[in-house]
Amino acid sequence: MMELILPLIIMLIMIMAEAFILQFIKKVTINWSDVVFNLNSGLLMLWLFRGLELVCYHFMYTHFSFNLFVHVPIIITWLFTILAWDFGFYWEHRLHHKIPMLWAIHMVHHQGEHFNLSLAIRNSWYSSLTSIPFFALLAIAGVPTSIFITVSIFHYSIQFFNHNAITPKLGILERILVTPTHHKVHHLKDQYYANSNFSGSFIMWDKLFGTFETTPKDKSINYGSQGLISQNPFWASMLPFMRLLKIPFTPTQGFYRLPTILLVSGCLFLFSLAICYVYDYGYGYQDPNVIQYSLFSCLVLASIALGGIAEGKHWAIISWFILCWFIPLFFIIFLQWSALYWLLFMGMIALHGSITLIIWLKGKYHVN
Repeated sequence: MMELILPLIIMLIMIMAEAFILQFIKKVTINWSDVVFNLNSGLLMLWLFRGLELVCYHFMYTHFSFNLFVHVPIIITWLFTILAWDFGFYWEHRLHHKIPMLWAIHMVHHQGEHFNLSLAIRNSWYSSLTSIPFFALLAIAGVPTSIFITVSIFHYSIQFFNHNAITPKLGILERILVTPTHHKVHHLKDQYYANSNFSGSFIMWDKLFGTFETTPKDKSINYGSQGLISQNPFWASMLPFMRLLKIPFTPTQGFYRLPTILLVSGCLFLFSLAICYVYDYGYGYQDPNVIQYSLFSCLVLASIALGGIAEGKHWAIISWFILCWFIPLFFIIFLQWSALYWLLFMGMIALHGSITLIIWLKGKYHVN
């Protein structure tokens, strides 16, 4: 599964490299708690539902396709898919801003108040599910699954790049492609600008449908959106729906603030274990078993616990410690997993869980 984990590894390296460049070279203060949440916002749940999206696409292609591209030159199929995918994304994105139920999913991405590469992967757990109906038309038309996946990766790579905070204006490319300059406008707190520049890769859709805006010159640049924000990926995904359904919820105050390095390192170790999971199981839909379910559940629960630590909740420390030790004890000792990558990262996370518990017990970082 190297072809699946390599993009994740590159993405993680680029996110951390940009953060270090911004903080230590450009002297921009990085909100590391925000970076941790962005990395932690449902990585495995998003991966699971992204896999479900592809399963649904392939099912539609196999059973309901009109096979319109069977006798079409392959280059035409590729060009059509590149344009059609981006056209579908434009309308998916635009409707996410217009329909309350879809906005409840998409708003998690817009709650980030710091524009950097980590923001690109800040999402609700359910964001991949809402893509299914928009791209099903490509499957029905007859675009092969392999081409759809490759084109998706191409477009998502451009969108990832467009969240970086370092790239300056790109000259003539600003007239053709969506660039970081364009996408920064879309993330402004001002709702007028947030409801513009919906395109994913090609800026022509915004210009064609009248939703293109340039950077305002007479306003202060503030990013983010209004809404209940939680550092816990579970609550971050659920609170927008609770607010939409008028279900009351009052967030409680945290009781401690652990050192930033502890939070960031825990996030990186957990992210590494998630990459190991992807390496072993891919999207996880081929012959799943109890062991796979157990590992997946442990990693999702650890993600929730890490979010609780970021919020300063006591239960999260205990949960994190238990999970950090249960994972290596169960999979390495009991099931006798011996692959070096599991030994390395499971050992690191067990050590991290112990250090976190000790520091918490000392009470030095408790909030009065």
